[in-house]
Amino acid sequence: MRLHHVRNAFYPVAGIAIILVAWQFYTQFFAINRIVLPSPADIFWASAANWNVLLRESWPTFVESVLGFALAVAIGIPFAVCVANSRVLNLTLYPILIATQSIPKVAVAPIILVWFGLGMQSKLVIAFLVAFFPIVVDTAAGMRATPAGLLELARSLRASPLQIFLKVQFPAALPFIFAGAKVAVTLAVIGAVIGEFIGSMNGLGNLLLTANSQLDSPLAWAALVWLSALGVLLFGAVVLAERIVMPWSETGHH
Repeated sequence: MRLHHVRNAFYPVAGIAIILVAWQFYTQFFAINRIVLPSPADIFWASAANWNVLLRESWPTFVESVLGFALAVAIGIPFAVCVANSRVLNLTLYPILIATQSIPKVAVAPIILVWFGLGMQSKLVIAFLVAFFPIVVDTAAGMRATPAGLLELARSLRASPLQIFLKVQFPAALPFIFAGAKVAVTLAVIGAVIGEFIGSMNGLGNLLLTANSQLDSPLAWAALVWLSALGVLLFGAVVLAERIVMPWSETGHH
């Protein structure tokens, strides 16, 4: 079992190593200007030299992403439950949800900025809006995918609607909810960065823009790497939560 995990971890590490070596060789062999494309070594040294700045700017982005995601989960799951269990709400709210989701968040961001200002609230709202849709769609799909036989069995045992929801529907929807959460948590990071791009005094998105304006490409790429690491960290946290909440799903894979 442990050997299987080590082998699975080897492939992405090897893939990243090959890309980095090829990238380093390309930038050196063709003498690419570091303003156009810094080498991995340039990015590493920029990250090492500015680690305290990168760490400081990571915190606001992390908080905005986590709070936006948490808000999407707290509102999205009850919303999806209502939509899945009520035909009227489904017909009324689902088309509106799809219509609002089709609006690019970059276009909405300046309006949200006017409403909520340059502080954390505007970034939190954008992160929430981006993460909300996958949570709702996947949770609603999970609620509808509950086996009809299980629902009939619960009703025959005279279970109340609340008991049916807590004991049958919600556990059956958990794999779908976590699938949506994995997508939503990475989107929340994107939403927070969009907000920082439009108007912010701090955060990795703001640092990236500042570095670009100063033609400091290695620092801009270092900010990108830290953003990627932040996304991976939050994704890993959701995967860990999934294994704690649904330990049976992990055993089912092997």
